[in-house]
Amino acid sequence: MIYCVEDDGSIRDLIIYTLNSAGFEAKGFECGKDFFDALGKETPRLILLDIMLPGQDGIEILKRLRGSSVTAGIPVIMATARGTEYDKVIGLDLGADDYLTKPFGMMEMISRVRAVLRRTESKQLSKLLRIGDMEINTGEHTVFAEGERIQLTLKEYELLKKFMENPGMVFSREQLLQDIWGDMYIGETRTVDVHIATLRTKLGNCGNYIETVRGVGYRMEAVL
Repeated sequence: MIYCVEDDGSIRDLIIYTLNSAGFEAKGFECGKDFFDALGKETPRLILLDIMLPGQDGIEILKRLRGSSVTAGIPVIMATARGTEYDKVIGLDLGADDYLTKPFGMMEMISRVRAVLRRTESKQLSKLLRIGDMEINTGEHTVFAEGERIQLTLKEYELLKKFMENPGMVFSREQLLQDIWGDMYIGETRTVDVHIATLRTKLGNCGNYIETVRGVGYRMEAVL
């Protein structure tokens, strides 16, 4: 899935149409709010991000993406207006993977998307994480518990992955909130408790692997 954040509807529709025609799945968003709402449900392979947007501009969105461990690794191609070299430099310094200068051709866009995906995805090797009767394939973002595939939201998946990468380690609610939701999240640690409760329910018997450490937080039991 590729996400396109572009406030001009005609340009956004053309980009989505071109990406779909080239064999990619794509979704478009007019503003940062809609984009982040979708990001909380599904992680895209790549983000096409315009700089000039209503509300949060592209630079602020990029800062937020790179400031969270959950979204820091998603490749981003920035779209900048002609002559705005400063925006290009800032975007690249903040971690953008490439940029397109408006107006750009659709063939150039597809070429850059493919190039960035080849470069970034070759570095992201899949690995299997196993604890007891539970397994995560990090490359495919799949979770199995007692042989059954489990459908998780993005936050639930990131919580489980963090626990399984660090069996036996205790994480405070504050640390989990920081690592999974990022610096820009404004909320209470109760959010963590709610997500843990839902995660345990979805995992069935394997949900018991997530232990509550009274007065501290949570940890994943190191089950053989």
